[in-house]
Amino acid sequence: MSEALRSGRKSTTLTVHHAPATADAAAEKAKLQKHFGRADIFFFLVCTLVGVDGLGTLATQGGAGFTWLVVSVLLFAVPSAMLLAELGAGFTDEGGPYVWVRMAFGHLAGAVNNFFYWVTNPVWMGGTLVATALSGLVVFFNGEADYSTTTTVLLGIPFIWLGVLFAVLSFRVGKWVATIGAIARFLLLGFFSITVVGYGVRHGFHGIRAGGFKPDFSSFVALVPLILFSLVGFELPSAAGEEMQDAKRDVPAGIAKSVIATGLLYGLPVLGILLVLPEDQATGLAGFPQALKQSLTIFGGSVSTGADGAVTVSLSAGAEAIGWVMGLLIVVVAFTSGLTWIMGSDRTLAVSCYDGAGPRWFGAFSERFGTPVRVNILSGVVSTAVFVATLSITGGNAAKFFNVALGLAISTTLISYLGIFPAAWRLRGQRADDGGYRAPWIGVTTVVSMAFIVFCTVELLFPGLGDGWFAEDYRPEEWASDERWSYLLTEAVPLAAFIAIAVGFWWAGARHRRNEVVVLPEARRP
Repeated sequence: MSEALRSGRKSTTLTVHHAPATADAAAEKAKLQKHFGRADIFFFLVCTLVGVDGLGTLATQGGAGFTWLVVSVLLFAVPSAMLLAELGAGFTDEGGPYVWVRMAFGHLAGAVNNFFYWVTNPVWMGGTLVATALSGLVVFFNGEADYSTTTTVLLGIPFIWLGVLFAVLSFRVGKWVATIGAIARFLLLGFFSITVVGYGVRHGFHGIRAGGFKPDFSSFVALVPLILFSLVGFELPSAAGEEMQDAKRDVPAGIAKSVIATGLLYGLPVLGILLVLPEDQATGLAGFPQALKQSLTIFGGSVSTGADGAVTVSLSAGAEAIGWVMGLLIVVVAFTSGLTWIMGSDRTLAVSCYDGAGPRWFGAFSERFGTPVRVNILSGVVSTAVFVATLSITGGNAAKFFNVALGLAISTTLISYLGIFPAAWRLRGQRADDGGYRAPWIGVTTVVSMAFIVFCTVELLFPGLGDGWFAEDYRPEEWASDERWSYLLTEAVPLAAFIAIAVGFWWAGARHRRNEVVVLPEARRP
């Protein structure tokens, strides 16, 4: 990245570009509160981008997972970060991701794209992040035994609604929760990386066969969609663009630092999992907690392998106490991952609703907190419904179809970038020479970023296409090779439903679009 992106500063006059707005927008924007500085943006981005729910899965293909992670950071994360830094610095309206698509392609495209952007997050909160938090508690507090349904509910419901509570509170409070979450990531993943080195010194480094880092097309098809899902979100702070103290300068600087931090915080733990666990153990949701627990035996404990190849880890009292701290940090990391996404995406939905791309009732910000309370509550309701459904649908064809639909809903964020990334190129022509950050080679970076997203979108609908559509290595568990068309229908129906809801939102906002007025740019001195 260029020096401009690293520093985020220029000594020229900066022009603030605004999208055309509605009278309703002006009324709601008057409630916003400026609390978001450069350091806050960086910590917010670390929380947004770095999670532990996919770390175990990234290691399922052995060293190839690490190789594709590095390739994806260099060829996707860096170019896409440049595009989003330009958008965040050049167009600083509240609800950034929605506003950019609307300015570039119109209200209808903005409404559809933004619904995809929003819906992932409450579904992810109730469908995956609760399970991630529980996996950390199970591994370190419950002796690897799953909690009962009652205990799961008693832990899961407060997890969701505490997130809603913090989302309702202003960024004055929410940014500190995000800061705590970022620090938790540095502590958890940094400590794990150190203990892995100690474990390797004591027991030898194993788990990666000779040539295991060599990538191939099958591992590319299997892993890159997951990796990209872990590397998107650089635009999320711009959802609160008008709550930032100086978006034009602070957004590029925050994004540049977060690219480096994200690469390290993902790369080192994934490499550690590969070194600690044999490939057949580094799988599934609890892969990271199990690898962490095994590495903690350097403080006291033992590792034994049963006749069936299963590994049992026993910790001494001192190591177990450290494990309790690590388990709680996993909960904090999972919680703050969901919180930052809810805080950001809820703002984009509320902005679209007061902007004429959704029902006006949802486009209300609190006078007291400056937050979209109604959308926050809607996210909590959706998360709770997904959580209850996940617990209730446990077997048979119902579970098979539900899990596929859930996976699609969680991955719709990727689809939303089909609108966000090209907006940077389209809006470049509408932007004056304002002295702010501009992405180099914007045509190339847009094409490269879009190529990754298009590939992942195709693989969501046709898993394994290019190497063996719906072959055993790619299709979900419990699905047979002759069920590919049923699977495709299971994916297509939710997509069609999301589009229909989004078009309904757009139709509901028609009356408010008639009140659109032009807001002139204003100049701001550095």
